[in-house]
Amino acid sequence: MSLRGVVRRAVGSLIHRLWAAVRAAGAVSPASPAGYRFRRLGEGACLSFPVGAIFGEAWIEIGDHALIGERVSISAGMGPGVDLGPNSIVRIGGSCSIGRGSHIVGHQSIDIGDHVFTGPYVYITDQNHVYDDPEMPIGRQWPRNNPVSIGSGSWLGTGAIILPGTRIGRQCVVAGGAVVRGEFPDHSVIAGIPAKVVRHYVPGEGWLPPHLGGAEASGPETSGGPGGETAKPPGALAGPAVPPPPADPVHTA
Repeated sequence: MSLRGVVRRAVGSLIHRLWAAVRAAGAVSPASPAGYRFRRLGEGACLSFPVGAIFGEAWIEIGDHALIGERVSISAGMGPGVDLGPNSIVRIGGSCSIGRGSHIVGHQSIDIGDHVFTGPYVYITDQNHVYDDPEMPIGRQWPRNNPVSIGSGSWLGTGAIILPGTRIGRQCVVAGGAVVRGEFPDHSVIAGIPAKVVRHYVPGEGWLPPHLGGAEASGPETSGGPGGETAKPPGALAGPAVPPPPADPVHTA
């Protein structure tokens, strides 16, 4: 190997070692100063460095041994410095793994169970913009919230979008790129835009599609939340991938 090659190899090795040291020093753990700002950051939990945009930590709970990937943004409320009341807003259970570049944006309630794993770039929110006033810019109209819950043991594939009012049961699979709105039972495979149940586990028979006996979810048009309210509040705005019927509310990620 030439002298130039030896030097490049040594410099490269040094850079990688330095970056590994920076990542270790920059990670947020219960013992680090940044960890004290959270309502709860469980034993063994870690937010990987580089850390994404994090604010509202006093209303965020992260369970034991949860791993938050690089550049994951987690927020509670509209911005820093706002008093959001006595209760937590974003709750991530124990032994979860949130993929890099994901966003969890909470305003009322996002509840993620234990052992939930996600791929990268997943988006979870409990708030939508509205367009009630046709003359006011949509971004200036007061948004509406609807709680989100994701059952323990579930897996969310890369790029999945979880919209306000969504209730996902235990041990569910959400396909990559799915746009999810509605209520879905335990042991479901959820896919599509808008998402629906494509498989459901039937004891003794395995994972079956709905036409072979797998349970059908209530779906985005009929699902309800606690107290019977609809999972799609009136006047919510959606992207073109989820076209609504006329006069029907539309959601946005």
